[in-house]
Amino acid sequence: MKIALISPKGPLYRHKTGIFRKSLRAAPLTLTTLAALVPKELQADVALHDEGIEVLPESLDADLIGMTVITGTAPRAYQLAAQYRAAGKTVVLGGPHVTLAPDDAKPHADTIVTGYAEETWPALLRDYEYGELRAHYQMAPDFSLKKPENLVFAKRSLLKRKAYRTSHTFEATRGCVHQCDFCVVPAAWSGGPYQKPVEHVVEDIQQTRSKYVLFYDLNLIANRQYAESLFKALVPLRVKWFGLASTLLSTHMMDLMARSGCRGLLIGFENVLPNALDAVNKSFNRPSRYCELVSRLHDRGILINGTFMFGTDAENTDSFKCVEEFVMSAGIDLPRYSIVTPFPGTPLFRRLEKEGRILTMDWSQYDGQHVVYRPKCMSVEQLQEGHERVWKATYSVSGIVKRTAARLHDMFAAYPLVLTTNLGYRYYANNLSRFYTCMGGIA
Repeated sequence: MKIALISPKGPLYRHKTGIFRKSLRAAPLTLTTLAALVPKELQADVALHDEGIEVLPESLDADLIGMTVITGTAPRAYQLAAQYRAAGKTVVLGGPHVTLAPDDAKPHADTIVTGYAEETWPALLRDYEYGELRAHYQMAPDFSLKKPENLVFAKRSLLKRKAYRTSHTFEATRGCVHQCDFCVVPAAWSGGPYQKPVEHVVEDIQQTRSKYVLFYDLNLIANRQYAESLFKALVPLRVKWFGLASTLLSTHMMDLMARSGCRGLLIGFENVLPNALDAVNKSFNRPSRYCELVSRLHDRGILINGTFMFGTDAENTDSFKCVEEFVMSAGIDLPRYSIVTPFPGTPLFRRLEKEGRILTMDWSQYDGQHVVYRPKCMSVEQLQEGHERVWKATYSVSGIVKRTAARLHDMFAAYPLVLTTNLGYRYYANNLSRFYTCMGGIA
């Protein structure tokens, strides 16, 4: 059996034609984990293709082709699926979009997988081998990441590792305890968060011999007890690690993170206006405490990749300046901005659809950088233009210097990474407008 696993990409992020540079790319875990889950008795040849780092070959030497699909890549995945099925290949679609909108994906595949695939993917492959492929494979209600059969080490050796900034990506947990209206996680995967045994995570890191570790977990501190166990186990490894966390960080947790080697955190601040946070059910974020949080993390040598979004029903055009001023004054090392996006299956999508405010179902524009709904307190043009303006202002040369210069002595060996990533985002910010035009947005 020959298997090809593909991560398709939307226009912004596709190799050569997109604007997402190598300095912003970390190796995916989904493809390498799926490869590791292929049953050994099938003796399958597995090839991985990430459209973010390569142009897909005209034809694939594979019997079965699997694609992991997010909403922004769905049209591309469907296009590829039609091409491969016409050539007689069997196509499997899975991932967040397929889980959120299975009826949208079904016509484009021979079979779909919804939910996490640790148990369904091996079952699907065995069914395929015996000619008994079903149309839909769904995650079982008793799914657990603690089951021994679900614990594998990702096959990172199958990737073109030199094409990424880092190939040492890991996962300890999945899911989140919060219920933000815009987030696909609680909508797609109920029942979490799930945790892998700490000893498994440690063994995975040790067998790669990496001294720089990137965790993909959506919220490493979702379960405080587990987080403490994990961070304590990282201390003797003497690694430098980067990950994601919420704003709900205690002094004790920050101290432990720093001691365990944390050098950077992605934190979803989302906005600096309390009403904007209330509008998307993220009121546990307290803007009045943001500056103190940033300062305390910086004091511990932890850099901040802060994410912000524009376009909630509580915002007008003043929010752009408010966010920009906070980012600059607080010294957010790597700010990222998105436009509120109502992904299918989320409470936000259902509400906006009911109100008749969804402007397009062209999933390729559901990439967090395009306006796909009618804002309440500003026009579509004002939202798109304000969003782009903040990107460009904070990633101007003077913006980069102002945000980072005060902490050069705190950045240790991580500063070259921060500098090149800032330059990568600068390129991204300065080229967004051409994608607004070619994808049907505003110029």
